[in-house]
Amino acid sequence: MSSEFEKDPLLEGENCSHSSERKSHHSDKMKKNLESRLNRIEGQVRGIKRLIDKDTYCDDVITQIAATQAALNSVAKILLEAHLKECVVDRIQSGDLEVVDEVLVTVQKLMKK
Repeated sequence: MSSEFEKDPLLEGENCSHSSERKSHHSDKMKKNLESRLNRIEGQVRGIKRLIDKDTYCDDVITQIAATQAALNSVAKILLEAHLKECVVDRIQSGDLEVVDEVLVTVQKLMKK
């Protein structure tokens, strides 16, 4: 069975461990992309703290919180896409259908937000 997914350059070298360790092995390019996004999010959170310290109007603070949540959701989408295209496909192809239930639980966690 061949993969019908297009290869994303960010996913080159991606694979997940099938052992009980539950580790993924992201490419350096993917790690740098995620680190960059997370550094920006970290800055956004510090900015929100400063807004609160300066008694900024609540609506403005909430707008910044929403932007930060959207940025975190973006990171989650990138990770989910990589997980589906690499780890999940590999495990299904090797006959491990238990991964489908794991993905459903993960998606439910993301949808709670």
